[in-house]
Amino acid sequence: MGKKLLLQHDNVPGIDTYEVYRQQGGYASVEKALKMTSDEVVEEVKKSGLRGRGGAGFPTGMKWSFLAKPEGVPRYLVCNADESEPGTFKDRYLMQRHPHLLIEGMITASYALGANTAYIYIRGEYFYIVNILEKAIEEAYTAGWLGDNIQGTGYSLNMYVHPGAGAYICGEETALLESLEGKRGNPRIKPPFPAVKGLYACPTVVNNVETIAAVVPIVNMGGDEYAKIGIGKSTGTKLISASGHIKKPGVYEIELGLPVEEFIYSEEYCGGILNDKKLKAVVPGGSSVPVLPAELSLKTPTGEPRLMSYESLSEGGFISGSMLGSGGFIVMDETTSIVRNLHTFTRFYHHESCGQCSPCREGTGWMEKITHKILDGHGTLADIDLLWDIQRKIEGNTICPLGDAAAWPVAAAIRHFREEFEEYVSNPASIVDVKHYYNIHNLVEA
Repeated sequence: MGKKLLLQHDNVPGIDTYEVYRQQGGYASVEKALKMTSDEVVEEVKKSGLRGRGGAGFPTGMKWSFLAKPEGVPRYLVCNADESEPGTFKDRYLMQRHPHLLIEGMITASYALGANTAYIYIRGEYFYIVNILEKAIEEAYTAGWLGDNIQGTGYSLNMYVHPGAGAYICGEETALLESLEGKRGNPRIKPPFPAVKGLYACPTVVNNVETIAAVVPIVNMGGDEYAKIGIGKSTGTKLISASGHIKKPGVYEIELGLPVEEFIYSEEYCGGILNDKKLKAVVPGGSSVPVLPAELSLKTPTGEPRLMSYESLSEGGFISGSMLGSGGFIVMDETTSIVRNLHTFTRFYHHESCGQCSPCREGTGWMEKITHKILDGHGTLADIDLLWDIQRKIEGNTICPLGDAAAWPVAAAIRHFREEFEEYVSNPASIVDVKHYYNIHNLVEA
């Protein structure tokens, strides 16, 4: 049984209420942090090796240390709860089941950053969770953990929940800030980075829900102890959203470094492939990361077991590797049509492109059209090459990572499953009856 830090009280009735959360040791990290200097709290996070749990995996303590501190200028902490990556739903679970854990992490992190105002920017489709968070925030205010002069320490913090309007692009931190300011959610050109000029042109740190929640056990146990969990530079635990053709879909907290094969097949986690079919492919980190065929899902190019870690999953680069990303772990069995699945993804990215950059605006549309043409039985071999060429022209040529997120799944699908695309082209009659194919889109909790 792996160690649990965020979901250790998952089965405690009423853990979403202040009274029960406090009885389980809640807000201890705030008590401890307020007796330290803000720099000491940042140092603990640095020592922990915590990396951003939203997808990029950038060292959190380093990100915090970049925050500019000009005299007389306010600083902000913004929680990115715009969880819109297909295949990812762990932040939703965390906020719904453990709202006070997030709020505690927000208070501790805000203190470390010298911020007196914090925002939770939540995905528009999660509107029912707004009520859960606001109820928990109200309880925290009543108990003296928010507001003026918190617990008599002289530190003050106000916290607000801001729902978005259902735009995937607002998961990108600068687009999120634009939306939070009341503007269209278009990503900003960087530099300046949010740490220098973020919300309302003031120094701002934007962190994912899980990242902020992880600050609680880090401060409680100490950065050095937290760093002992996991493997190498992938320290601590990670929440994984497991979906697709598995027997036990859901949210799991794993110690980083767990073998992928064990995660898929052990009874403690996914319980094996649905209906005992064969594994065909895995998308390990949400729809925007490259798909891996079965053999590369379980083994690295050198034959070593593939591990659930930032380093192991990326071993081999994008030729034979992928990314841990947001932890949206999608499993596909032998009946899955990779072409059909890719069309679902290309349709999503075309719809969600903000349209600011022409390679993404035009390229995502063309990728959707071409995958649909191939899927419909009217494609040519030249269309496969055209699809490959379009994704190459999108990757690295946009302001924000959405262009890359749209291009990488296309490149990986063609690289690893080109023969399947060719089958749709050469023998369309055989794929008119799609009863043997299962659209993975129906199994993904988006």
